Amino acid sequence: MTSALKSSLQRKTSSTTEKGYERARDILQAAREIFAAEGYGGLSMRRVAVQAGISLSNVQHYYHSKDALVEAVLLDSLNQFQEKIDGITASMAGASRVDQFLSTVDMFLEELGAPLMRGMFFEFWALATRNTFASTLMERMQARERKAIFNLIRGMSPAISDQEYMVRAALIVAQIEGLMLFRVRNRPKRPELEGLEQAARDAVLRLATQP
Repeated sequence: MTSALKSSLQRKTSSTTEKGYERARDILQAAREIFAAEGYGGLSMRRVAVQAGISLSNVQHYYHSKDALVEAVLLDSLNQFQEKIDGITASMAGASRVDQFLSTVDMFLEELGAPLMRGMFFEFWALATRNTFASTLMERMQARERKAIFNLIRGMSPAISDQEYMVRAALIVAQIEGLMLFRVRNRPKRPELEGLEQAARDAVLRLATQP
């Protein structure tokens, strides 16, 4: 059981067993797949129950509403990202901060390039433009992303202030997430964009290190 999964159950009032955490993981995975493929409109507690192979009341025991389930899916994804960042930092303790940062960027590019994750974020962005609840979650998500990147790059250059690094962290997040627009399913590959990911990698490194 990971801390990411445990955090997704923060609104659950009763204690959770190891078997319960496994069931929560199945629920979140089913919800993630449905949301990524069909969006908020296609997601329902009953659909999740069917896909997870459990009863509707079981889903409601862990996540009391559709919005609570969407929040849990997003929170779980963000916490998984943070765990991977922490893992990179720990496993590369002897490496330079630049190498740690670039490894983290590569992790983000790989994770956000996966069809399921990409679909989930596309649907969530669309929902946030017309749904107050989703818009609030989006702000929380982006604030966490900015903070994570800020903590990685802060102080790499003594000539860059903390305030400027916060702005640069936001730009780095925007560049990494923006690359998903060029990974749309069935989109034809353009030869002129072949080096786009490496160019983005170089650009975010400049933001992290150059005044």
